[in-house]
This record gives sequence, structure tokens and C-alpha cells, in this order.
Amino acid sequence: MHKRSKLKTMSAMSTVISYFDDGRDNPEVIDPPQIEDAMDVTEHEHVHDTSQIALKPNVLATSSVRDLLECPVCLNAMYPPIHQCSNGHTLCSGCKPHVHNRCPTCRHELGNIRCLALEKVAASLELPCKYQSYGCVGIYPYYSKLKHESQCVFRPYNCPYAGSECTVIGDIPHLVNHLKDGHKVDMHNGSTFNHRYVKSNPHEVENATWMLTVFSCFGQYFCLHFEAFQLGMAPVYIAFLRFMGDDDEAKNYSYSLEVGGNGRKMTWQGVPRSIRDSHRKVRDSFDGLIIQRNMGLFFSGGERKELKLRVTGRIWKEQ
Repeated sequence: MHKRSKLKTMSAMSTVISYFDDGRDNPEVIDPPQIEDAMDVTEHEHVHDTSQIALKPNVLATSSVRDLLECPVCLNAMYPPIHQCSNGHTLCSGCKPHVHNRCPTCRHELGNIRCLALEKVAASLELPCKYQSYGCVGIYPYYSKLKHESQCVFRPYNCPYAGSECTVIGDIPHLVNHLKDGHKVDMHNGSTFNHRYVKSNPHEVENATWMLTVFSCFGQYFCLHFEAFQLGMAPVYIAFLRFMGDDDEAKNYSYSLEVGGNGRKMTWQGVPRSIRDSHRKVRDSFDGLIIQRNMGLFFSGGERKELKLRVTGRIWKEQ
């Protein structure tokens, strides 16, 4: 028996926001879709290989030297050009235009003095990656550290939940627990799925996000999204899959989606996008199964006054 998803309103104290209407101050909620006939698959342990990270000699900056390299305004590490006032107080180049040519420490005029000595000190330093607590064990030259951290495979991920502006970050195990306990999303084992999305009065909703569903298979986690939005002037639905990991790992998998009714069907096959890309970025790049509203209501049958859309799919690992 299919349990139909229905629209409901969540209280302000609710811990789950499962439907987000971009055009409203008080978002509504759509229950998660019914999962049917999900097939379990054998999971394989996934181990992240850190053997490629070369450890450098432990020539670390002391905390006092690192304090000297901290901008007094933004509190971030300073990189060339590092500016100073006539009294020797330093400031990063990003903050200099915002202090009206006055030293934020002594209020003297800044001028255009470079602190070359501090820049040379910085060039001699080696520092651990700021994502050391997430598992990165590398030591990097001061001026290379920033570039490394922008690409570090251990940098935390943003929460993939699309129904609210969630600010939680963390590694994959942390986010899986957060999605389960914090957002109460549906968690399922298996590589196949059969969803039924139901919405009464679909003509009244143009921007909406149904609750996220997370699948565990092949030792990985995948997020299934279903949203309504405007494609130009046309109201459409889109379904797509995101991979909880980096893009280079996501490319090892493929997925297919199918929707249909009344003897017709549409299919989509693609590669899941990494959750490094936001759900909005994936949606706005149209990287998924796109169904025009009128076609979705045709697939739903009846008098086209209620959305009853069945989406089936499969995830597989490329050989």
C-alpha cells in the first residue's frame, strides 16, 4: 500500500523543515515520499588512501609568530602585500581599503609602507593544514598553505539538506548522523528505489523542495532530491542525485531515473554530482530528470488537479 506524501505546516519549534518555498516567509512542509521495493546490495568498505601525502619536516611556526601574521581587523592570516603604519603595526591588503588609510591599532596614517621583513619571515614558515582535525597530516609552506586548503580532500562538507539554510559542516559520517538525527530524513539501504510524490493543488506551488532521501549502497551515501521551480516561465519538476563525497569519487557511479504514466515514460541517466556543489547549483544547471508540470500532471492521471508522480531509479558502480 502506498503512503501518500502530503503538505503540512511545521511549527516554529520543529527540528525538521522538509519543504522550502523560495517565495514565502513561512515555508511549508512536504512529507517524504513512500519508498517501495528497495533492493539491498552488498556494501564494500571504503577506505580513504592518505599514502600520497608526503610529510615534511616538522618546522612549525610558534604561536607568537603566527599571532604576528594575523590581521588585527579580519583576524585572518596575512599574505603579500602586508602593509604597516609608521609605528610598525601591520594590516592585510584586503582590509587596508576599508580603514580609510588609518591604522586600526594606533590611528596614524597608513600610507603605502610594505612590511617586507614580515613577508620574508612568513616565507620561511611551514604550517599544518587547518583541517588537521579532519585527518590531514600534511605540513605546507606558509604561502602554499592557502591553496592546499582550498583543495584539501579532508576539508569539511556543507550539510546537503535542501529544505533549509543549514550551516552545519563536517565529514561524511558526521553529516550522515546529522541528517538522520537533526533533519529526520529518510535513510534507506539499497541501490534501487520507487518513490511516489504527491501534492494537492500543484498549480499553487512554483518553488518547492521535497524532503531529502538518503541511500546507502556500495559503502557510500547518495542524496535524492525532488524540487519544483521555474525554468524561464515554465513551471517544472526536477529529480537528481548527489554523492556524499568528492567529485572524483562520484564519477565512479551512475544512476538512472524513470517517470511515467498513461502508457508513456521519460528516462534519465547521469552521474551523481558531489555535494561540494550545492543543490541549487545542480538544479540551476538542469543536471537531472526535468518534467514539465503539465507532463507531470498527465502522468498523474485523473483530472490533472493533483500531483501523483511515481519516480523509480537505480544506482550502480561503473566497472
